[in-house]
Amino acid sequence: MVVLSGNPRPGSRTLDAATRLAQRVPADVRQVLDLAHLAGHLHDPGHARIGEALATVRSAEVLVVATPVYKASFTGLLKSFLDLLPTGSLAGAPVVPVVVSASAGHLLLADLHLRTVLRELGATLPTPAVLLEEAHLPTLDLVLDEWGERHLPVLQTARAVRQPARGSQRPG
Repeated sequence: MVVLSGNPRPGSRTLDAATRLAQRVPADVRQVLDLAHLAGHLHDPGHARIGEALATVRSAEVLVVATPVYKASFTGLLKSFLDLLPTGSLAGAPVVPVVVSASAGHLLLADLHLRTVLRELGATLPTPAVLLEEAHLPTLDLVLDEWGERHLPVLQTARAVRQPARGSQRPG
């Protein structure tokens, strides 16, 4: 289980929402990548921390990709990181997008753009994204519990299907 947050602010509400979603998914290993801490190295793909982050994302059994909405899309920070992954490098990985927006009108735009990029990377998107308005963040646990009741069984099935193909050697 890997959480990838594309919010440029370290320790953001976006990261918190994604981490709290990940806590609801049964998994042995949880890793959190806050891209805000890697932003200065994104244009140096040979940097050790970027290489480690890319390897972590590629090895995830389940990947939660979180972003706030900026200018009706996901962040440039997240796009810059995802652009470092080769096409198909998420080969069947179950991915759950988490999108946080100030208004409901922008939620689906970010989900639409993000899902397209994740599919290009080979990700499987077995569930709807978690779409969160900032106004609903005070009741985040209720929102995530409702989402989980409907969609966690599907996510668990997608994870179980992928595990034999990936082998037990990979964390997370």
